Amino acid sequence: MDKEKIKGLLKDALEENSELFLIELKFLADNKIFIEVDSDQGVSLKECIRISRGIEHNLDRDEEDFSLEVTSPDIAKPLKVKRQYVKNINRILEVKLKDNSAVQGELTKVSDNEIELEWKAREPKPIGKGKITVAKSKIVQFEDILEAKVKIIF
Repeated sequence: MDKEKIKGLLKDALEENSELFLIELKFLADNKIFIEVDSDQGVSLKECIRISRGIEHNLDRDEEDFSLEVTSPDIAKPLKVKRQYVKNINRILEVKLKDNSAVQGELTKVSDNEIELEWKAREPKPIGKGKITVAKSKIVQFEDILEAKVKIIF
């Protein structure tokens, strides 16, 4: 299987719609090609079909048989690329860190190396009984993130 040709065909297909970006391209056993794409506005089935046809019609199945899957990301799966973080600014993320800790908060900023999360917490008053609501924030380096998922709120 000519992986470079497939990468070129995928690049051409993505360039036709500048909103699309590649999340993952895998060449699996039994000549299975897996492509995951996303966009800031979401990916329509029509776009997945267009990408699939753009690749499939330029490969010869008689020469080498293959299967091709073009998909958009599942909301329940972890974020993989920085542009997905940018897409999800102002949404709640659950972030597992490499030190086995976790943090959950609203994604407020994304930079080249880090993200910022904000949330509110109830803490005891400094003086007297009761609790007060306190605004908290945490800056997390991308290299420290084990997994980050968008929290689905109904």
